[in-house]
Amino acid sequence: MIRIAAVGDIHMAPETRGTLRPAFETLPECADLLLLAGDLTRHGTLEEARVVADEIKGLAVPVVAVLGNHDHHDDRPEEVAAVLEDAGAQVLEGRGVVVECDGARVGVAGTKGFGGGFLGRSAGEFGEPLMKEFVRCSRRCADGLRASLQRLGEQGCDVRIALTHYSPVPETLAGEPLEIYPFLGSYLLAEAVDTAGADLAVHGHAHAGTENGMTSGGVRVRNVAQPVIGRAFHVYHLHGADAGEA
Repeated sequence: MIRIAAVGDIHMAPETRGTLRPAFETLPECADLLLLAGDLTRHGTLEEARVVADEIKGLAVPVVAVLGNHDHHDDRPEEVAAVLEDAGAQVLEGRGVVVECDGARVGVAGTKGFGGGFLGRSAGEFGEPLMKEFVRCSRRCADGLRASLQRLGEQGCDVRIALTHYSPVPETLAGEPLEIYPFLGSYLLAEAVDTAGADLAVHGHAHAGTENGMTSGGVRVRNVAQPVIGRAFHVYHLHGADAGEA
């Protein structure tokens, strides 16, 4: 049994320094891996990134993260990622990583993702250059996720996890205003997951959303935004191709 701890949207800042560290230090008792699903800072500043780094530095379990839209706000995402990587995290964007967990090979493919909406009500690559680029950005993120999951499959991982900030399905957005669904996720991410295959998809971003969802291909999706799960992290158990709640 592989135990995956996950949380997103922790929105750390100097005044919240140290609030998650006590809970994170208990991770070896209940989890083999910590996933951070983006929006780790409030405004994407390096000062805030260093607060996050202090929360995760030296943890006894591996840490894998993606950035969120808040982490891009100060236009320094590469520097934010570097601060987190210096603290020991693997920060993914369009790539995957294999982590050894209690003798099992866990593959995590990560991307921030982007918006655009869901089948039947999604943005199209048509019209103004800005609209075309909006959709192309979502497609590039999804293509990177799909390629990363495929490579992890070729590497013989025991389980594969898709880690994003934006949602791949509308079900985990239930509770958010319908008008903002196009800015909370994209069906292209779900297509990538179903095409390449995964055992679990984890995302954040939707603070007023719902924890549980599923892709049309049957991959379980979990919204781990901290306001949704209501705790420092939630733990999921993976048994090969069967992912479920702890």
